[in-house]
Amino acid sequence: MSAYIIANVKVTDPVQYEQYKKFSSLAMQAHGAEVCVRGGAVEVLEGDWQPDRLVVLKFDSLAKARAFYDSAEYALAREARAGAAVMRMVIVEGS
Repeated sequence: MSAYIIANVKVTDPVQYEQYKKFSSLAMQAHGAEVCVRGGAVEVLEGDWQPDRLVVLKFDSLAKARAFYDSAEYALAREARAGAAVMRMVIVEGS
């Protein structure tokens, strides 16, 4: 069963965030992530959620999504992101 990492990112330092994007892209490539959404226009259809930058990544399995998140490659990205963004992230199983 596929798994998705869904993130809502509030970027607070766009210049520093570019480093995160560089390292996270390398981690995604290394772990076979399919980028479904990475930024882009957002339109709220219901509720009071006001998302910032949305990211949706697809993986072949929950184990592969978790391996990406726990990887040394993504750890570098998280370090680069420190102080540059507020991240809210979940992993969810799907089809």
